[in-house]
Amino acid sequence: MAVTVGQQARIWGVAALVFFLLLWFLGAVLLPFILGAIVAYLLDPIADRLERAGVRRVWAVVLITLCALLAIVIASLIIVPTLVNQATALIQIAPDLVTRTGTWLTARFPTLVEADSPLRQQITELGTGIQERAGTLLNTILSSAVGVINGLLIVVVVPVVTFYLLLDWDSMVARIDDLLPREHAPTIRALAHEMDDRLAAFIRGQGLVCLILGTYYAVALALVGLNFGLVIGAIAGALTFIPYVGALVGGLLAIGLALYQFWGDWIWVVAVWAIFQSGQFVEGNFLTPKLVGERVGVHPVWLLFALSAFGALFGFLGVIVAVPVAAVLGVLVRFAIAKYKESRIYQGARLP
Repeated sequence: MAVTVGQQARIWGVAALVFFLLLWFLGAVLLPFILGAIVAYLLDPIADRLERAGVRRVWAVVLITLCALLAIVIASLIIVPTLVNQATALIQIAPDLVTRTGTWLTARFPTLVEADSPLRQQITELGTGIQERAGTLLNTILSSAVGVINGLLIVVVVPVVTFYLLLDWDSMVARIDDLLPREHAPTIRALAHEMDDRLAAFIRGQGLVCLILGTYYAVALALVGLNFGLVIGAIAGALTFIPYVGALVGGLLAIGLALYQFWGDWIWVVAVWAIFQSGQFVEGNFLTPKLVGERVGVHPVWLLFALSAFGALFGFLGVIVAVPVAAVLGVLVRFAIAKYKESRIYQGARLP
């Protein structure tokens, strides 16, 4: 007897509920395994290319793992400490930045910032508030990051999980395909293929765009002599996956600091602006069309909602799975809408 649509909906609904309950109750336990699976997914195309070039799968995986571990060690020893130091120093000068802004406003708009005016009081309190809150946030992030990085479970389990998943990735996909219900296997394969396309375009393609732009911003800002250029470049690069947000946030931070540092020497302020303008030009005309294309289909608002909702519900693990889940749900929603438009509910009497 065929499974009805209602029964299928209940089955998949229960499966989704079980997935979210596992994230809720076993988040800390699942974290290294999900991280390992994501890393294996990202590295699988490289292993496939090496395998097509004649390298045995096991040696391809060993080579990829060694290169990845070397990159992590170099980043941990060189880049991460510099980022932390610059972020800490930036937080420390925040009150001075706000004070200088207040002085500038006082000189040009004295009636707006009189000593007893609410605006003047807000400016006075803003610097201290930024320093206290940003310092607390930074300490929380650093303590969490250090706990994650130094945790024996993460350090040991993630590379091991990544290695074995990467080694057996193709065979696992084949076994999962063999378990699909025969009646719906073509539809599930088509949906899975679309999900893979969108995830690959977003995670692999957009991740590479973020890395390239972040490196460009950091190096270029450092070359023009802007203080905290590395951390601003990292922020702008990390936020590039949300269209325009990375350039907007990074550009405002960089130009604001350039005005603070190079006030009166306008050529350097213009140079900082030109760095972000050129970065946006290269991203929009070359990087995104070449590396990402038009396959992503994840709206920025939906992405922000997914990051906020999953982060609030499941913490750090929720932030990690938010992008893949958002992409998968987007594919399923589009499939459901297409089926709805083919149904009698939508077309009415026109269907036989």
